[in-house]
Amino acid sequence: MMDKSKKAKVDQDLKRSVKTLLDAESIINRSPVIYCIWRLVEDWSVEYVSGNIDQWGYTAKDFLSGRLTWRAITHPDDIRDLEADVVHFLKRKTISFPQTYRILDKQGQTRWVEDQNVFIFNQAGRITHLQGAILDITDRKKTQQALLQSEQRIEELLAKSSDVTVVMDEKGIFQYVSPSVKTVLGYNQTDLAGKNAFDFIHPEDVKTVSKALREVVLRQNKGIVTELRFRHADNTWICLEALGNNCLSNPAIGGIIINARDVSERKRLESQLLHSQKMEAIGRLAGGIAHDFNNILMGIQGYISLLLIKMDTIHPDFEKLVNVQTLVQSGADLTGKLLGFARGGRFEITPTDLNELIAKTVNLFGRTKREITVHQQFRANPAIAEVDRVQMEQVFLNLFVNAWQAMPEGGDIFVETQHETFARSAPARHLRKGKYVKVTIRDTGMGMDEETRRHIFEPFFTTKAKERGVGLGLASAYGILRDHQGAIEAASATDRGTQFTLYLPASDKAVPAATYPSKTICKGTETILLVDDEDAILDVCRDILISLGYRIRVASDGPAALDLYSRDPRDIDLVILDMIMPGMSGAQLFEKIRRINPQARVILSTGYSQSDEARQLLNSGCCELISKPFRIEELSQKIRDVLDR
Repeated sequence: MMDKSKKAKVDQDLKRSVKTLLDAESIINRSPVIYCIWRLVEDWSVEYVSGNIDQWGYTAKDFLSGRLTWRAITHPDDIRDLEADVVHFLKRKTISFPQTYRILDKQGQTRWVEDQNVFIFNQAGRITHLQGAILDITDRKKTQQALLQSEQRIEELLAKSSDVTVVMDEKGIFQYVSPSVKTVLGYNQTDLAGKNAFDFIHPEDVKTVSKALREVVLRQNKGIVTELRFRHADNTWICLEALGNNCLSNPAIGGIIINARDVSERKRLESQLLHSQKMEAIGRLAGGIAHDFNNILMGIQGYISLLLIKMDTIHPDFEKLVNVQTLVQSGADLTGKLLGFARGGRFEITPTDLNELIAKTVNLFGRTKREITVHQQFRANPAIAEVDRVQMEQVFLNLFVNAWQAMPEGGDIFVETQHETFARSAPARHLRKGKYVKVTIRDTGMGMDEETRRHIFEPFFTTKAKERGVGLGLASAYGILRDHQGAIEAASATDRGTQFTLYLPASDKAVPAATYPSKTICKGTETILLVDDEDAILDVCRDILISLGYRIRVASDGPAALDLYSRDPRDIDLVILDMIMPGMSGAQLFEKIRRINPQARVILSTGYSQSDEARQLLNSGCCELISKPFRIEELSQKIRDVLDR
């Protein structure tokens, strides 16, 4: 029998042990870690589980009573992997090993756990149980998943972005390049990583970019926009607009963030707009010069016509006057080019089969240029557009002559027509949506460099020797195409030939039968009101009309003409009206005359016109249009055509 003192000591030790166990269990139950011991049998029956299992809605009694097993609350999709882990670590004789898997809480919700397992051996040295220290990491998993999704989303955005995002150090070494670099610049990310950006920047832009980079390094978090040319993977140059921000002090980035955008198309459009504005300004100047010069030529032509109709052909000065008249026509042709460039030269607009017109021009050109072979392919048949035939013939002939001059040893010219439809307007080409006839003229000549190509449509720009041209051919072609609501483009490279592409609005109207002008001088006795602000024009045209038998009244401005006409409209059979006059313009005077007499017969006379305004007047009832300088035969026939209708 144990004496009382020993029994008291044993009881005291037992109480201390129980208290220690209770304290330990209390600590465990207050901790987030769940402790569990289960048998390595098929159902993973639990022999111990800490009370804090209640964080998942269960009680320790649920497991110790046998109603639940550890397998029962383990996610079915993870059981096979967990069993494979146990077998693997048994073979390696590992005592402790980690596992991450999912369990199902009392409400059936999935929880992620991190389990540090320890094998438990029996007295015979066999492993019979697993002891787990299990930590719920669901919130951590959610955070990791959200972070992963965010990273994937950012990576996807960077990959699909039309911009390139890079991180570089202060020396310009790429530390990161976004996946979109493949789409924008043709490189893989690995092609640029670790490389120096300055190895890919156009030599002419290196100084500008170096300065911008230094400023970004000195101005933390201050964005600086820089334009530069960057070498594409195909060795062409892409114009980029880059915005740099200094994030060197940010440990998460540790570099300079650059966001770069391809602005090549924008720069091209800006260049075209600037070119268009410049051409518009030059065109207005050219038009004004042409107007004044045509008035001078009209005076000369008028007096020559008066002299010639009174002079016998055997007179010693007859041939001299004819030669002067020829020189006047040459001057008129020159101003015609200026008028075409200045959007004012369209006078005889008719539906025309461009295939027939091109073939005619090729035939004319080919008679003297035997060393050139012209290949014609008309895919658009017919290729009908409403054009001024004379001007379009001039355009085609100019382009053929330019091609011939680019091939001094002979060569080939390829001409092709086809239809092209624009579903929407093309502002860069100044084209509206609709169907167009597209004419392509390509040669195998010496070509030209980019700098020359940018200037070829400017008036008086030429690469030819002084005696071979004044540089108005392509400028007038540009103006003529633009005035026809069309466009002309040029593509060329040195030693690779030149291609011109012309667009003209297609028409479904029928092509009228050809007519030929007569040299007959027609006379009459009606009363004509002649209106022009140039005294010299009034004098010579009055003399011409008197010589033709007409009674003439003259007015040097709109108000005077309106006053004369309003006194007795029935006494005036025809009005010949100058288009451009100060104060009251020809268009304004025409409207006032038509209000007085809706049946008034009017011929519009002009040395320079805004074609839209002239066309509007013709559509509003103006009978005819005659362009200065005109010959007496042409004027007399126009007058009789209008009066005899």
